[in-house]
Amino acid sequence: MNRKKFEETKPEAEEGNTLAESIAMDQHDSTHGHPALQHHFENMEQQREAGTIGIWVFLVTEIMFFGGMFFAYTLYRSQYPMEFASASNHLDLTMGTINTAVLILSSFTMALGVYSAQVGKQRNLVISLALTIFLGLVFLGIKAVEYHEKYVDHLIPGRLFPGNPFDPSGIHPLPGANPQKMEMFYWIYFAMTGMHAIHMIIGVGLLSVIMYFAARGRYGPEYHSPVEVSGLYWHFVDIIWIFLFPLLYLLGRHFQH
Repeated sequence: MNRKKFEETKPEAEEGNTLAESIAMDQHDSTHGHPALQHHFENMEQQREAGTIGIWVFLVTEIMFFGGMFFAYTLYRSQYPMEFASASNHLDLTMGTINTAVLILSSFTMALGVYSAQVGKQRNLVISLALTIFLGLVFLGIKAVEYHEKYVDHLIPGRLFPGNPFDPSGIHPLPGANPQKMEMFYWIYFAMTGMHAIHMIIGVGLLSVIMYFAARGRYGPEYHSPVEVSGLYWHFVDIIWIFLFPLLYLLGRHFQH
């Protein structure tokens, strides 16, 4: 009796196992046969992890690159504290604050874009990327206005413009500050903010390409690593500015003229 019952249930068990194997094979084919999967990766998850590790290695090199400039800033600020504070007070704090708010908001829209890609919301992804690009362009536009003001005030260091040499006479020096030593602050200011602006331009270009492919429906829950990698780069550039803003714009605000 028991043997007969076992023989009756055995085909059902074999049929269930076959169904489970079929589902597993379908899932395997969906991940291994994805058109975005490169031939040297076994599956999409491995490809995503490799891309994430790659961007983090790249960001470490960027940290070392900006770290050299932060070290130069620290070194010269310790040597010329009052000169750096005087030159810092001449920067436009309002523009710097607006740019900080713009970049913080752009990080939020970038995070929304990554989330939209992960859950497959194509329209929201395109909108989030477009807003992030727009905010990046706003930041660059405000920075261009600041640079123009420095040119008009004759605060471009060195003789990059022969007809407009550096002249700190428009800066109100703090007690004990040597106006001629203020030029070093502007060398560091333009080096650090200029390199940051170049990274912003690269980021805007990168996100423009990502948005183009997103509009064509390339990204979704199965494949969205380019959006995540671009988001990590964008957040890194924003974090660099979070450090630059207080060091360059808030340095001497606690001093009184």
